[in-house]
Amino acid sequence: MHTRGRKIKVFSCNANQDLAKAVCAELGLPLGDSVVKTFSDGEISVNIDESVRGVDVYVVQSFSLPKVNDYLMELLIMIDALKRASAGRITAVVPYYGYARQDRKAKARDPISAKLVANLIVAAGADRVLTMDLHASQIQGYFDIPVDHLKGSPILAEYFLEKQIEDLVVVAPDLGSVTRSRDFSYKLNANIAIVDKRRPEANVSEIMNIIGDIKDKNVILIDDMIDTAGTIVNAVKALKSLGAKDVYACCTHGVFSGPAAERIKDSGIKELVVLDTIDLSDEMRALDNIKILSVAPVFAEAIRRIFNNDSVSTMFEN
Repeated sequence: MHTRGRKIKVFSCNANQDLAKAVCAELGLPLGDSVVKTFSDGEISVNIDESVRGVDVYVVQSFSLPKVNDYLMELLIMIDALKRASAGRITAVVPYYGYARQDRKAKARDPISAKLVANLIVAAGADRVLTMDLHASQIQGYFDIPVDHLKGSPILAEYFLEKQIEDLVVVAPDLGSVTRSRDFSYKLNANIAIVDKRRPEANVSEIMNIIGDIKDKNVILIDDMIDTAGTIVNAVKALKSLGAKDVYACCTHGVFSGPAAERIKDSGIKELVVLDTIDLSDEMRALDNIKILSVAPVFAEAIRRIFNNDSVSTMFEN
């Protein structure tokens, strides 16, 4: 793929190579020739095995299980290697931005780790960041370089529109998800309900009340991410107890840590739809009620637009 005499290359670290290959397939490009390995003492080594001088380079890497911190270091070291090899412009393509939940000081002496990670990416030499559904949108402002923020909800909405589910209500699993859920309900022409919960400690949630009419309705729970699945599973139980019929769930980022697979298996969720910003474990892929949709076409189109200096935001205007 060439434009005005400039070249584009896509590389990947180890977090989600299948997604990187799918993005390359959409662009009609081979995946860049590189090797990312770990020495016996735990140090990470990166080898770029082709010239990148003057090239517009995109590095695909999420910060996710099972090696969140290693994957972050892989990205930083690869960016440094590309910078020292005279790459023209380096874009960090981070489908899932880990540490995004540590975006503010919730109590005294808390770190703001999302800002620290942004500083590290900039210091390593990235010229731009391309990501999807940040947990907190203000993280875009933590970077001193341009950030293109993609949306996963149009992919999810298109899937559910094709299913033509009747008597549908979109449910926000907590108050922080209301805006996202309202936008999603508009796309599906559905009503909205809200789960009122409290979180006494990290990764623990308690359902207090359901705001809205869900009796004898089919419902879709939507969130930006599912981690241990406690919030979603508790919400499903509450919705079922109040008379909801089939309960679907969807999210952009399937973190699925700890007991998530076991919880989802026995949750009563009819179908859980997740995007492939994170490479799912074999245990999660084996679940009968999980459906994985690819973000490769969206990221490929965004990369194409960045390369051609076209607008990325217009991708989501309709």
